Amino acid sequence: MSSPEISSLSWGLMKVKGSTSSYKDCKVWPGGSRAWDWTETGTNHYPGVQPADLEEVLKKGVELLVIGRGMNEALQVPSSTLDFVKHKGVEVRVLQTEKAVAEYNKLAVQGAKVGGVFHSTC
Repeated sequence: MSSPEISSLSWGLMKVKGSTSSYKDCKVWPGGSRAWDWTETGTNHYPGVQPADLEEVLKKGVELLVIGRGMNEALQVPSSTLDFVKHKGVEVRVLQTEKAVAEYNKLAVQGAKVGGVFHSTC
């Protein structure tokens, strides 16, 4: 199964190839995508992305995870979260969301087992 490309990104709106839904924030993995609902784990800009936000994507067999911190990089990614991902044997890249989507799409087109979580506003 390949990772679906993110077909469009604008402030507050993301579309993923193969999905009829559009997302404000999203999670993607080989074979699928869904909305990233911060209320599920109590996530907020600070302290930021929690291990619980990433577990679902990591369980999909990804070898690399891309995290998009938002258009203005307001979403924090604590070092404890990065350590959690690395402990699972997964490489992680944290970037501003437009750069993160470009990196993710480049890897997806190359056939990498890549997953991602992306924040599309601040």
